[in-house]
Amino acid sequence: MAKKATATKTTPTVRKTVKKGGDRKRRRTRHETFSIYIYKVLRQIHSETGISRRSMDIMNSFVTDCFDRIALEASRLVRVNKRHTLSAREVQSAVKLLLPGELAKHAIVEGCKALNKSNSAN
Repeated sequence: MAKKATATKTTPTVRKTVKKGGDRKRRRTRHETFSIYIYKVLRQIHSETGISRRSMDIMNSFVTDCFDRIALEASRLVRVNKRHTLSAREVQSAVKLLLPGELAKHAIVEGCKALNKSNSAN
């Protein structure tokens, strides 16, 4: 009589590999923040004033939120106009739509100054 082959489940062996360098610490993940730029602006306006960690986190959250909203609105404008490139014009229109009155005007002026400075450097 022929023996039936039975399938048996075996646990695979696990090999531990030790690197030559021994135990290495994991590299911390980078967190992209606007903290240094917020601090530079604070130094320009109020050079003697500091900012707490919690306040910096709140400001960073605010700037990130504004950036996301402007980028989202600008990308919508690109899609509505059936274009493929996000340009300064769409960003400027998004700022006009999102920010109220005088704040939008100041933001556009500062943005144009930054763009001109960037273009003159290149």
